[in-house]
Amino acid sequence: MDLKNILKTRKEKFVRDNLMSDEFLEFIRQNKEPYDMLMSYYRCAIMEVETKFKVLNEQFSLQYDRNPIEGIKSRIKSRKSLIKKIRNRGIPITLEAIEENITDIAGLRIICSFPEDIYMLEECLLEQDDVTLIERKNYIKEPKPSGYRSLHLIVEVPIFLHKEKRNVKVEVQLRTIAMDFWASLEHKLRYKKSIPENQSQELARELAECAEISAMLDERMQIIRNKISSVQENGDNKRA
Repeated sequence: MDLKNILKTRKEKFVRDNLMSDEFLEFIRQNKEPYDMLMSYYRCAIMEVETKFKVLNEQFSLQYDRNPIEGIKSRIKSRKSLIKKIRNRGIPITLEAIEENITDIAGLRIICSFPEDIYMLEECLLEQDDVTLIERKNYIKEPKPSGYRSLHLIVEVPIFLHKEKRNVKVEVQLRTIAMDFWASLEHKLRYKKSIPENQSQELARELAECAEISAMLDERMQIIRNKISSVQENGDNKRA
């Protein structure tokens, strides 16, 4: 592609992106109260799901003397991210279309100690009768090309308002400390725009290799934890 076509493509993209931004901002201006109300529903849904995980963590602490959850992070998708997703997917700019088509407006990240804890917590969450699984993507068993690993769940939970019950979707990401550490650093490095293409490809390969090393660390730590648990269980049985 010659310079003229490159400049034309960039100009078209700039115009398209800014028109979309202006259109979305105008939509927000005209629908500020309903939009703010919708975002409050997502915040309430985050609180509902977060409480479920905190209760599970407390239960495991009391019954089994261990905490499978190391940390919980939450977020509501920013307007900038919403604009990008609406543009990329060609979603109409209406509250109904946004609510129906964008399933990760409300997000929770559950950071676990060990890989087995991820699947145990998933099972405990989905066994609850007010939680409906909408979508599941296992990037632990099938990592992304970058090396990214995490278990993604889209769940729907009810929130109870003044005079109604409303079902709201929440994205839940479950990952280990090592997975979260890698993903956080990869996210920061991915937005370094001044890196030449050849070096960028080399760094991508190194990051993918680091992801493999991180996964091996998770596996070895899981094995060590299982050995310790087995020794403790055998000791308790002998004393009994």
